[in-house]
Amino acid sequence: MAMNIMIQGTMSNAGKSLLCAGLCRIFRQDGWRVAPFKSQNMALNSFITADGGEMGRAQVVQAEAAGIAPDVRMNPILLKPTTDVGSQVIVNGRVVGNMRAMEYYRRKREFVPAVMEAYNALAAENDVIVIEGAGSPAEINLKQEDIVNMGLARMVDAPVLLVGDIDRGGVFAQLYGTVALLEADERARIKATVVNKFRGDKKILEPGLKTLEELCGVPVAGVVPYIRVDIDDEDSLSERFTRRSEARLIDIAVIRLPRISNFTDFSPFERYGNVSLRYVDKVADLGQPDMILLPGTKSTISDLMWLRQCGLEAAVQKAAAAGTIVFGICGGYQMLGRRVEDPQGVEASGVTGIAGMGLLPMETVFLGEKVQTQTAGVFRDVTGPLADLSGLTYRGYEIHMGRSQEALPALLGEGHIYGSYVHGIFDAPGVADAVLSALCRRKGVDYASLDAVDMAAYRERQYDKLADAVREGLDMDLIYRILRREV
Repeated sequence: MAMNIMIQGTMSNAGKSLLCAGLCRIFRQDGWRVAPFKSQNMALNSFITADGGEMGRAQVVQAEAAGIAPDVRMNPILLKPTTDVGSQVIVNGRVVGNMRAMEYYRRKREFVPAVMEAYNALAAENDVIVIEGAGSPAEINLKQEDIVNMGLARMVDAPVLLVGDIDRGGVFAQLYGTVALLEADERARIKATVVNKFRGDKKILEPGLKTLEELCGVPVAGVVPYIRVDIDDEDSLSERFTRRSEARLIDIAVIRLPRISNFTDFSPFERYGNVSLRYVDKVADLGQPDMILLPGTKSTISDLMWLRQCGLEAAVQKAAAAGTIVFGICGGYQMLGRRVEDPQGVEASGVTGIAGMGLLPMETVFLGEKVQTQTAGVFRDVTGPLADLSGLTYRGYEIHMGRSQEALPALLGEGHIYGSYVHGIFDAPGVADAVLSALCRRKGVDYASLDAVDMAAYRERQYDKLADAVREGLDMDLIYRILRREV
C-alpha cells in the first residue's frame, strides 16, 4: 500500500493544487511511482479521460506532473455548479444528477464507498499518493460530514501539511487560527505548516516563523516563493481573468462568461510572445481583436442571456459583420447557432428555449444524457480564412448535454464563423499555428514574429520549474520523514 501525504489549506486558492503538482513532480524525479488524489473537487474546468470519464483538471495537471495518464479515480467526486445553490454531481466520472447544496450535503456520506474504492485502487498501484484537500479544514459548519479534508485524512490515515497564503496577508493568523479551530485528533494530523506565495527576503519572516512553530506545536516545513509558472489553473480564481494585457501583434479576445468552463482550451495561444489573449466581460474592453473566442459554459442559456443583456452579443455580432473571425467551443458553439432548446430543464435555468446569435446554421436541444468522450480525427474541407486547418489532425474531448442539428463535432464553419464541440482542439501540433498564420495573413504580419515555442517541451519545463521552486522552498528531508511516519 502506498505512503501518502495530504496538503490542506487555510482557505481556497492558497496554492494547494500547484503545491501538490510540484510534489508529484518531485517524487517522480526521485524515482517514485506517484499519483494525485482529491476526493471532492468543485470546478467547471473538467477533462474527459480515455475511457470517457469526467474529472477535474487540477488532478489532470497533477497527473501530468507525475508523468502518468489522468484517471477518474484521482478525483472520484466532481461538483460542477449549475446555479448559485446547486451543482451537477459526477461520481467516478459519471453524472448521477443535479443536486441543491443542502441535498448534496445530506447525501454525501453515501459516496464514501466510491471515494475509498478509488483511493485504495490507486494506493495499490503506486508508491506515493499526494492528496489535495479543499477550501479549509476549519469550516466548522461543514466538518460533521467532511469527506475531503480531515474527514478524508482520518479515513486514509494521512499526515497533513497545512498551507497558508502570505500573498493575501495575515498568514500567521491563517495558520494558527486554523489549527486552533481543529479538534485535538485533527491537530495531531498536522505535521508541519507551509508559508506559500512569498515574495521577498525570507529572513524577514524568521521571527514570525519561530513564534508560529511555538503556537502550533509543529515545525514550519518551508517558505515557498510566489511561483510564476505557466500551468493550467484550477478554476475561475485564475489570474488569467484579472490580469490586464495590452493588445499585441495578434490580439485575441475571449468572452469571459459568468459560468465559463474549460478556459484552458485557449492556453496554446498564450505560448506566443507576441500574441495577446485577453478575457473580456464588458463591451468597453472588447476593442478590435483579430479573433473572438466564445468559451464553454456550464449554463449555455443563462450565459447567452447575460451576453445579450450586457451588450456583448451585439458587439460580437457587429465584429462578425465586419469580418472578424469568431470561434466558439462547446457552449460557445451552441450560442452561435439559431436557437437553443431545453425542454427537459437540463440546465436548470428556468428557460426552455432561447434564440441564438444566428451566426451558424444549426439548432441545439439539451437532452438528459451527457456526451463524454475523447475524440480525434482530421479536419476535412475547412473553408474560409482557417482553410489551412484542412488535413491537420485534432485531438481532444467532448463534454456536453446539448445535441446540435447540422453540426459537426470537429468543426463547423460558415464564412469566418467557426465552432466545435471539441475541448482542446487547439492543442494538437500545428493547429494553433495554422490559426495564427491565418490571422497574420489577414493582418499583413510575419508569422515568424509571433515568437512561437515547442509546446510539449515548454510544458515539461514548466513542471520542472515548479518542482525546483517547491524543492528549494520546502525542507524535503522533513517531508520524507513525514511521508515515512517518522514525525
